[in-house]
Amino acid sequence: MAWAVRWSLGFALVMLWVCGGHGAESRFYFGSYYASHMVLQQQPSRAVVWGYGVVGAKVTVSVWAEDDTYSQQITAVSEGTSPGITGVWKILLDPMHAGGPFRVTAEQKIAAAVDIITLEDVYFGDVWLCGGQSNMELTVLQIMNASEELSLASNFPYIRLFQAGLNESAEELIDLKSIAVQWSAPTAEILGKGNFTSFSAVCWLFGRYLYEKLQYPIGLVESCWGGTAIESWSSKRVLRKCGLDGVSDNYEMPEGTRHHKPSVLWNAMIYPLKRMVLKGTIWYQGEANTDWHQAEYNCTFPAMIEDWRQVFHQGSAGFTGVNFPFGFVQLSAYRHVIPDDSFPWIRWHQTADFGYAPNPKMRRTFMAVAMDLGDKNSPFGIIHPRYKRDVAYRLYLGARAIAYGETGVVFQGPFPKHLQLKDKELSIVYSQELAVLELSEDIFEVYCCTKSNTSSCNWFPSPMVDNSSNALSLSLEQCRGKVYGVRYAWKEWPCALKKCPIYAKSSGLPAPTFLLP
Repeated sequence: MAWAVRWSLGFALVMLWVCGGHGAESRFYFGSYYASHMVLQQQPSRAVVWGYGVVGAKVTVSVWAEDDTYSQQITAVSEGTSPGITGVWKILLDPMHAGGPFRVTAEQKIAAAVDIITLEDVYFGDVWLCGGQSNMELTVLQIMNASEELSLASNFPYIRLFQAGLNESAEELIDLKSIAVQWSAPTAEILGKGNFTSFSAVCWLFGRYLYEKLQYPIGLVESCWGGTAIESWSSKRVLRKCGLDGVSDNYEMPEGTRHHKPSVLWNAMIYPLKRMVLKGTIWYQGEANTDWHQAEYNCTFPAMIEDWRQVFHQGSAGFTGVNFPFGFVQLSAYRHVIPDDSFPWIRWHQTADFGYAPNPKMRRTFMAVAMDLGDKNSPFGIIHPRYKRDVAYRLYLGARAIAYGETGVVFQGPFPKHLQLKDKELSIVYSQELAVLELSEDIFEVYCCTKSNTSSCNWFPSPMVDNSSNALSLSLEQCRGKVYGVRYAWKEWPCALKKCPIYAKSSGLPAPTFLLP
């Protein structure tokens, strides 16, 4: 490919600090998530390479092209308080064009002793982090059209996969405790061993769509754990900001979720990655919070996004963007026979109560609506719908618009622009032309209070009675008083598969749930 021979290397910074006592033993190795076959972030960012070495040593880092040409720089490692103790070195490469393969060597000199470590088959491209709980963990083998997807894996050798091991920590770790999948080209085995330890289907499909569009290397880093609440993925700073700093380390999670303490997954599975230069992140989580700190999710989720951004920006010496793109999946359908509004509330809180993304509290975010992708026959439980190709494609559209700045990409469904009361009807004008599949009797509800008794307020169905290109009308016949609010799709299971009443005419994307005064 045209990018395969582009290369350059520079060097801006080497830092070393004491990370633990190993006596005078000479240790020299890369950080755990640096390995052959990896992808490093391309220009305009400067990729970080780091590892462990002896305080006081000199480090040479070289990037070799296929023709064995290279450029290198040598800088003395910063002095620690105790020369000879194992510390951590960190190097910033000059911006690199997308391409490869390259060989990266690091050489440590201590007096006459020389240690050399090497990474083979390294590419530069875009690196995306994929996080969340079990719907992000679900593997390719477990989704619709699994056999077809698995058979295609070997067609994408320039997509590279990495998966962090499942670990907890009471304190923020400098490195990962374990790795489940070290950097690899995709294979059917890695993508679908048939359990939640294989690679994420949503992450893989998102990366595959990106590669097909961009035609340069994509690195996918999975770090997620099923049944986990957002508090476990959040730093103590986030918990304090949202009034949850008093949450006990021994709190009991709801039945069906894993009993992780606050911040322990942030400490062990996200914070150690902070030096990795990222293009962006996608996230699929929220089910575990439908009955655990549900009301606080409109704070914890935006605060977690901002906290991750700050930490990755600082950890990468400023080369992961301070507002790096963050995509997420709005929760799918669940328990369609049970009248419960916990899922609609989380869907709403996932947008910081705006109903759409990006929004003023969630800059440079993008959302994949999934409430029309319910799967009551999923063999992995109704909470794990198998329609992950649709989820990944909707995320991909958002990434094209938000992360890559592509104009003209429709990545959001229709959302109300304004409401107008007229006699016994409520008119809703939308932001896009509509594709109305049916005039539903109950997908809309109005909050109605009687004139004589304002305390007797309730939600009543408001049937759809008419629609035009970008507007629709609701009947208010069931409201015997004054209308104070309207909501759409406020159900755990709003509609059959891809048959919610309202979609965008141009893109086919579903209108998201909303709650408006």
